[in-house]
Amino acid sequence: MIASDVDGTLLGPSESLTGRTIAAVRRAIDGGVPFVLATGRPPRWIAPVAGPLELTGYAVCANGAVLYDCGREEVVAVHGLLPPELLHDIAHALDKALPGCRLATERVSVGKDGADHAMRNFVIEPDYHNPWGDGEGRTAPRAEVLGHPAIKLLVSHRGMSSEEMADAVNALFDRDVDVTYSSSGGLVEVSAHGITKATGLADVAARLDVDPGQVIAFGDMPNDVEMLRWAGHGVAMQNGHPQLLAVADEVTGPAGEDGVAQVLERWF
Repeated sequence: MIASDVDGTLLGPSESLTGRTIAAVRRAIDGGVPFVLATGRPPRWIAPVAGPLELTGYAVCANGAVLYDCGREEVVAVHGLLPPELLHDIAHALDKALPGCRLATERVSVGKDGADHAMRNFVIEPDYHNPWGDGEGRTAPRAEVLGHPAIKLLVSHRGMSSEEMADAVNALFDRDVDVTYSSSGGLVEVSAHGITKATGLADVAARLDVDPGQVIAFGDMPNDVEMLRWAGHGVAMQNGHPQLLAVADEVTGPAGEDGVAQVLERWF
């Protein structure tokens, strides 16, 4: 099985798939090897990647919290929901540790309408900042943002890096929740403890009867660390975060130079 992060791994600076990467992935699939997306993206952001690759299998979304069937466009499993009580406790602590932070929550429903619900259920506070570009999300008061179970809590701060924020949040919560990030642009993601891309991929591997030792995984940021440790062969992008480079079995070229394809072309 092949597992790959999306942003910064399959997609380079152009934020689009190259012909070389598409061809390498399709050859792998034609060779009978499952190709699984493993991403921090929610299900609604999967189609623009799965479509060109002609993926009909699974995608691990929201850093492991959601298992999505690309072919059926359906959420098939949700793991590790954060209840409203915990969300409010986290928000109270964050206000003291990170004054000026703004919050958003990502929700999802299981079933055929899961993606549609997700589009309505990305709920943000006023002045919440997304490093990938603002304009998405339903703006609401904090009570509404935190008032329903969520697959992850997103915390933004315009005056801090993601690394600085992660250090501060980890110091607050220790092992009550897991904190990660996939961009350095002042955004961290808080998930239920123990929910990672690795746990999501373990679910997929069990469904497909694949041993973790038969998995190759690609990534570039701290939210990929557990995935690379879990996989039989973990590959980091050359321009990846130092935390990921430290645990990788191999380093390939950057996404802008088709690093994933460089490795897959050995076999396909």
